[in-house]
Amino acid sequence: QVQLVESGGGLVQAGGSLRLSCAASGRTFSTYAMGWFRRAPGKEREFVAAIRWSDGNTYYADSVKGRFTISRGNANNTVYLQMNSLKPEDTAVYYCAAMLGRPGLGRINFAIVTLRSLYDYWGQGTQVTVSS
Repeated sequence: QVQLVESGGGLVQAGGSLRLSCAASGRTFSTYAMGWFRRAPGKEREFVAAIRWSDGNTYYADSVKGRFTISRGNANNTVYLQMNSLKPEDTAVYYCAAMLGRPGLGRINFAIVTLRSLYDYWGQGTQVTVSS
């Protein structure tokens, strides 16, 4: 089992910044990647960013590339999402997710981290609201 708890959401003006945190506990040693997804009102949950636990390799959605940065904490059980230059369209509930390791996963294109169906554990989400 992996437990995930997000924090850091809130209300910010357009152009501002927020940093989300996700604290992971449990079987984190078996985690292949950690990701952030978001769901805006009336929309499907979409991929935002992911980081591979073993080497820190990252992957971003085009909509956030250059503005958001995903990183791991020094204790290796926390993942962050630094969000800069926020836009009203970034308003959503942000979810942290964990993808456990599987045989052969390392040989597949890292872009699989965009597939929400491959994630095994999810946090409860934290609201981010960007006002114009």
